[in-house]
Amino acid sequence: MTDPIIAKGTLWTVIILLGLGSFALRFAFLGLIGNRPMPDWIMRHLRYTAVAVLPGLVAPLVVWPNATDGVLDMPRLMAALTTLTVGYLTKNVLAAIFSGAGMLYLMLYLLG
Repeated sequence: MTDPIIAKGTLWTVIILLGLGSFALRFAFLGLIGNRPMPDWIMRHLRYTAVAVLPGLVAPLVVWPNATDGVLDMPRLMAALTTLTVGYLTKNVLAAIFSGAGMLYLMLYLLG
């Protein structure tokens, strides 16, 4: 049997500290200021949180996909552009997701 990459004690320490940190971040918003009305300028900025996070999660998968060893390819680029276009024109998240997925599979089928 080989030695583990990380010791059990270290692993559990990291897991517990990350859990406490995550709890503290959530408690700061929900526990401390959750029952108070937020100023309008904060609410205006918080509306765009999902819009800012989702492209940050998706962009690396389009530009440096693991399936192509980090090389940009046409099927993923076309799927991303289709998703953006359909989402912008229809304002419908599900239509954008399904059209992007359909374009990805169509381009993978057509281009090999």
